[in-house]
Amino acid sequence: MRLGVHIGYWGLGLSSQDQLEIVQEAERLGYDSVWTAEAYGSDAATILGWLAGQTSTIRLGSAIFQMPGRSAAMTAMTAATIDQLSDGRMLLGIGSSGPQVSEGWHGVRFARQLQRTREYVEVVRMALRRERVDFHGQTLELPLPDGPGKALKLTIAPVQEEIPIYLAAIGPRNTALAGEIADGWIPTLFSPEHVSEFRPLLEEGAARSGRSLEGFAMAPTVNVYVSDDVAAARDLMRPFLALYIGGMGSREQNFYNALVARYGFEDAAREVQDLYLDGRKEEAAGALPDELIDMVTLAGPRDHVRERLQVFREAGVHTLGVTPVAFAKDERVEQLRLVAELAA
Repeated sequence: MRLGVHIGYWGLGLSSQDQLEIVQEAERLGYDSVWTAEAYGSDAATILGWLAGQTSTIRLGSAIFQMPGRSAAMTAMTAATIDQLSDGRMLLGIGSSGPQVSEGWHGVRFARQLQRTREYVEVVRMALRRERVDFHGQTLELPLPDGPGKALKLTIAPVQEEIPIYLAAIGPRNTALAGEIADGWIPTLFSPEHVSEFRPLLEEGAARSGRSLEGFAMAPTVNVYVSDDVAAARDLMRPFLALYIGGMGSREQNFYNALVARYGFEDAAREVQDLYLDGRKEEAAGALPDELIDMVTLAGPRDHVRERLQVFREAGVHTLGVTPVAFAKDERVEQLRLVAELAA
C-alpha cells in the first residue's frame, strides 16, 4: 500500500510556503503522491502546476477536478500540461462534485450524471490520445453540429503514454462506473470493513468493460491524528465528519449521509443531519458515534493506527491519501512522519 498526502483546499490557515514545505517533506519521507482538492475556493490545477516545479519524484494528483467546472477538452489540456511540467507525474482524479456546487457555482445542471461522466471520460481519453475529437453522445457533442466548429486534436503530448484517470464516487452506481471506465477509484469516508460491499460493484463495472480489476487502484482519503489521547483525537475528526454527513448537500440529497446509513448508522446519520441543518453544529459533531469515527478515520494511539493501516492494506487499498488533522506546519509534518513509520 502506497501513501499519499492529501493537502485538501489551499489557503485555509497555512501559508503557501508552509504547504510547500509539507509536500516537500512528504516527498523526502517517501510518500508516493500528493493530492489537492477544489470546491469554490482554490482550484486544484494551479496548485499542481506550482508543485510540479518544486518537487521531483512525488506524483501529482487532482482529487478532484470538478467536471462542471471544465469542459472535457480543458481537463485533457490541463492534465497534459501538468504531465509535461512534472515529467510524467500527473494523476487525473475527476468527479461530478455535488448539485449545490454544480448548479450554484458553475451554473451546470446536475443531471444524468452517470451518462455525463461516461462521456466526459471518453472525450478526455480521446483528447489525451491526441485523436481528433469527433464525438456524438447523449450529453456531449463535439463539434457542435450547427456551427463553424471543427474536430480538433491536442497539440501537445503528455509524457505518460496513458495518464491514469481516477473517478471520485461513493454511490453504488457511480462506484460500478469507476470499475468500468477508470483506472482508479477515490472514495470519501471509506470503511475498509465494508470493502466486500464495494468490490462487487467495482467488479460489476469492470466486467461490463471485459476486464478485471488487476491494476485498478483503490485510493481512499483518510483523516489522521496519532495521539495517546484517543478522545481528543476523535474530537478533532468530528467537525469534518459532521460537515459531510450533516451539511454537505440537502436533507433530500446528501451522498455522504446515505453512505454512512449504508454502513449501519442510519439513526446517527439522521440525527447528525437534523442537528447540523438546524444550525446546531457542535451538537451534530457530538452525536457522531465513536465506532463510526474509528471506522473511517485514523485517530488514536500508535498501536491502534498501525492496526488500522493494516486493515486498509488487507482491504486492497492501493494508495491511502493521508490528511493530517493538524493546524500548524510542524504538527502536520510530524503526523506524516508518524504515519510513514507506522505503515512501514
